[in-house]
Amino acid sequence: MNRTRTNDRSARTRNGSADAGKGGSRYGSSAPRRSGGPVRSGGYGRRPAAVQGEFALPETITPALPAVEGFADLDMPEQLLAELGRQGVSAPFPIQGATLPNTLAGRDVLGRGRTGSGKTLAFGLALLARTAGQRAEPRQPLGLILVPTRELAQQVTDALTPYARSVRLRLTTVVGGMSIGRQVSVLRGGAEVVVATPGRLKDLIDRGDCRLNQVGITVLDEADQMADMGFMPQVTALLDQVRPEGQRMLFSATLDRNVDLLVRRYLTDPVVHSVDPSAGAVTTMEHHVLHVHGADKYAATTEIAAREGRVIMFLDTKHAVDRLTQDLLNSGVRAAALHGGKSQPQRTRTLAQFKTGHVSVLVATNVAARGIHVDNLDLVVNVDPPTDHKDYLHRGGRTARAGESGSVVTLVTPGQRRGMARLMSDAGIRPQITEVRSGEAELNRITGAQAPSGIPVVITAPVAERPKRSASSRGRRRPSPGARRGPVRQFVVGTAA
Repeated sequence: MNRTRTNDRSARTRNGSADAGKGGSRYGSSAPRRSGGPVRSGGYGRRPAAVQGEFALPETITPALPAVEGFADLDMPEQLLAELGRQGVSAPFPIQGATLPNTLAGRDVLGRGRTGSGKTLAFGLALLARTAGQRAEPRQPLGLILVPTRELAQQVTDALTPYARSVRLRLTTVVGGMSIGRQVSVLRGGAEVVVATPGRLKDLIDRGDCRLNQVGITVLDEADQMADMGFMPQVTALLDQVRPEGQRMLFSATLDRNVDLLVRRYLTDPVVHSVDPSAGAVTTMEHHVLHVHGADKYAATTEIAAREGRVIMFLDTKHAVDRLTQDLLNSGVRAAALHGGKSQPQRTRTLAQFKTGHVSVLVATNVAARGIHVDNLDLVVNVDPPTDHKDYLHRGGRTARAGESGSVVTLVTPGQRRGMARLMSDAGIRPQITEVRSGEAELNRITGAQAPSGIPVVITAPVAERPKRSASSRGRRRPSPGARRGPVRQFVVGTAA
């Protein structure tokens, strides 16, 4: 395969700026606000956003290679093609078919596709194919995938692990909230590909446990969110350490002026491809704005949560998430909380319970707005309306994924109606607007709402069945009582930490 690069990156401009982070809270919450943070009006408001709108996309000097209709048409190792078959991936999604011919040839790519459009394999297959056959030295990875959140890092890792194994590449995850000692140990042993969040990777580099000077392929996934979260200085500092002549791929569900710096500074003659630009353009997704009265909002929220099937409910703050989760548990709804205040093992466990159906309602902050894929999730509810149209699109992107259908419902009180109308206009969405009350048929028709049982529930860890002893094991000496395992501990999900 062609692994050479002819682009000269030595003349890049080295100036830029950073973006501010996010904030905000509600659902009966009086959580303290950070000093100097934005002030909301009437419980809604909009944060002082960075410059809105699309930036001028770069012009491609070298013509892009044509898209392919099948993976067999791509210059990829046979092991990867065989693994695609084992995983049941028969044909490339549009963004994969369009970008893979170019990324496999070593071109830089700027790609936009909504969540669930197949971006992970679009960049992952190219990175693995071009790294196959190489071996990393201790602490010196060859490929880097930067993502904004732990959840997205785990999803990318889970998606790419079987393909990495097929070409005998070592892939590891480097994120906060997990044992840094264990991550150091893996890096010392050598890992060809690292999936990382910016903060933890910077920590490891500062400790001398990781160097990026051998990274030849770098991927930025959801770069706009990294900018929104204030990671831009860390991201640019990391990108300045990878091989300057290496390949860069930037993929995101939205491309706006927040990522203009990254494109101008780090992409050389990129192939630009955009497919399914926003969640609002997905024909299998319905958008509902439900006008509710403040006094009735809690009852309506509880009835929606008690529906048949799973639902993700978004709120602004950790305090509000914990409060609603406990209220739902007390009402008989199997709910669990997910936010940045939970440890990574708690977050991983909660997501696993939601995906398996052990928990039917995931109550979350924006930490769950990207990087979470759940099959057959047909409803997302904004209990607190988002303050930015990108947040709306990414929250909604948890449903109607990969051709499935779904609905996004936003509960709006009278004081929030004007702001919500502006947000929908910015998102390019014309929602169905309905005035509803708890207990009414219209709320049931749109969301499947129903009265909760009222019997409090406690979410416990599923108890794994003990394997039956085989005949061959009979007559063997049993371990002493002191060596036997104790009972499985139970835990409650959704209470305040």
